[in-house]
Amino acid sequence: MACEIAGIDVRTLQRWKAQEGLTAGDGRPQAVRPTPSHALSPAERAALLAVANEPRFASVPPARIVPMLADEGVYLGSESSMARVLKAHGQHTRRGRAKAPKATRPPTTHIATAPGQVWCWDMTYLPANVMGRWFHLYLILDLYSRKIVGAEVHDSDDANHAVHLVRRTALAESIATMDTKPVLHGDNGSTLKATTVLAMLQWLGVKPSYSRPRVSDDNAYAESLFRTAKYRPEFPTKGFASLDEARAWAAEFVRWYNVDHRHSGIGYVSPQQRHDGQDQAILAARHTLYTHAQQCHPARWSGNTRDWSHVGVVTLNPERDTVVNAAANAHHTQQKAA
Repeated sequence: MACEIAGIDVRTLQRWKAQEGLTAGDGRPQAVRPTPSHALSPAERAALLAVANEPRFASVPPARIVPMLADEGVYLGSESSMARVLKAHGQHTRRGRAKAPKATRPPTTHIATAPGQVWCWDMTYLPANVMGRWFHLYLILDLYSRKIVGAEVHDSDDANHAVHLVRRTALAESIATMDTKPVLHGDNGSTLKATTVLAMLQWLGVKPSYSRPRVSDDNAYAESLFRTAKYRPEFPTKGFASLDEARAWAAEFVRWYNVDHRHSGIGYVSPQQRHDGQDQAILAARHTLYTHAQQCHPARWSGNTRDWSHVGVVTLNPERDTVVNAAANAHHTQQKAA
């Protein structure tokens, strides 16, 4: 255990004890190691450097230089050997005009501890009863409460529809009175990243957030909502006859989802109850009821009662528990955690 804390191997400690390393100190940094017998000679290293500096190889990396030389019947060293020689002479930089690839940025963790901190939005297709025709359902979901705070159905996919929806939702949720405006997370669709949409978000003070390219689970809450909508019994399997019919169905679905639906992710309370702050009292009453039932019939309970704890923190694209916990205990938890 002491070796793990010190960051050394047990075998290293044993060798230090056997060779009086505990008193003389660690001699590894100052150790003089002999040159391997198979190492490149100075002449071979100079030949590698000269070939790498030829005009025809000016923008070619070692991984391509060595195979090209092999096609000519010449072998001076491996790719790694040439890379080490170039590094020793200060020439181990990216060859050519192309920029070095950047490391993939991890997904941003958004944390919500109250309504109005993080919104998710997306667009999905609603089928019409005419083959090849679609209606477009735009939804904005509050991450904390799961309440649908904005929804519209249109017969086309247009950025102006998204602009109108986010402006109407901001007015309905009174974000102008908030000290910190919500973060709006969406995918990389062209509609949600249009210039008019970005201009409206900037005017409202809403900070946009986008999923990583070609990743399907960065906006999981919105995708899960669409699945719930399309698997409802009243969803027409043969499509909608008209735009008015699609809008009527969407309005009824939003009402059912916000008011009647008991969401499993928030303790089986409705999104409207959680959005209004009623969920803590409801969950506490359930806990009291279950505790009383257990006291009346203890033989029917093999353990504790059902956990009706309040879900206080909701994360979107969580990275590390330490980051989430630190951000959840901070004062401005609606900001990015990482």
